[in-house]
Amino acid sequence: MSLRVIVPPHPLMAHWLTVLRDTNTPTPLYASAMKELGRWLSYEAIRDWIPQRPQPVQTNYGQADGFVIDASAPLLVMPVLTSGLGLWAGGQEVLPNSRVVHLNLTDQCLVDLPKLIGDRVGVMIYDVTIATGEALISLLTQLQHRGVSGQRVRIICALAAAPGLKEIAEQFPQLTIYSACIDAELNSDQLIVPGIGNVTERLYGISAVDFVG
Repeated sequence: MSLRVIVPPHPLMAHWLTVLRDTNTPTPLYASAMKELGRWLSYEAIRDWIPQRPQPVQTNYGQADGFVIDASAPLLVMPVLTSGLGLWAGGQEVLPNSRVVHLNLTDQCLVDLPKLIGDRVGVMIYDVTIATGEALISLLTQLQHRGVSGQRVRIICALAAAPGLKEIAEQFPQLTIYSACIDAELNSDQLIVPGIGNVTERLYGISAVDFVG
């Protein structure tokens, strides 16, 4: 199998991605655009993945055969701090009952991953951008050591770079990634070109942690 990278051809996703790319987009609108992408990408990611069970219901005029989400198969969500919270803000509206573990992939996990993850648990990772792919590969390796890999994992990102996807594909070919777009290049600083800017700065309106002026 080969890595599946799905870019849903939806005009609303293209619209919100363009808002993120625009260097003149103010912080509140940037945050709204990120939330909307998180919502739409979450819908797409669970379309053929989240389990259902039959549920007959009584309508005003008779009985109907319906389906509901199977809550016996829990979902573990992992937003990558801090920018991943922008995507998860939209995803949370689609998956409000998910269990959540917050991660910092630039250092070490702020919260240790669960030592045991049940064999029916699906894992969704919200990582705003995939540039080199190194940090994400580290997390996927940790999950693999806990028996979670392949079709049990889905990645949601606003933007991915081809070099990072290539690295991930070599080690995790059964993975599925949902992204609003794929950019072809990284610059000399390993940033995605043309990209969506410094996500943390633009999402939270601050460029330094020790000074606001």
